Amino acid sequence: MWSRREEVDYALQRRNTLQALRRPQRSLEGSDVCDADPLLLRAAMHHGEESTVPCPICEAPRLLNLNYVFGEQLGQYSGRIKSTPELEEMQGEYGEFTVRVVEVCTDCGWNHMISSYLLGDGVKRRPPRRQSTVEDIYG
Repeated sequence: MWSRREEVDYALQRRNTLQALRRPQRSLEGSDVCDADPLLLRAAMHHGEESTVPCPICEAPRLLNLNYVFGEQLGQYSGRIKSTPELEEMQGEYGEFTVRVVEVCTDCGWNHMISSYLLGDGVKRRPPRRQSTVEDIYG
């Protein structure tokens, strides 16, 4: 993506968590790291993009990545999950927004934020006009 900047990689935190789980004195238990929320698991099943690495806990080949987008300019669409092609499209439509990538294993429940970065063309815009959603209509 051409506008990707200010990337933060959480590989060291991920590695530290996995080492704490595998130490002989065990400062972490399996239930502490495999604690994905049911809504996160459901989102991964339906919107996740397959990763190239297997799950570090259960070795399942199906580890999924979710791209969450946040930003003032996104308005009511902040906090939603977007696919990589949608992100490529959005970087020309919005000035600046943050993408947080979370990896999730739907087999064991492992989840960890693996990176965060900014996208956008840098042009300040107002958020889109609020549109009615199903929650607004039906409560």
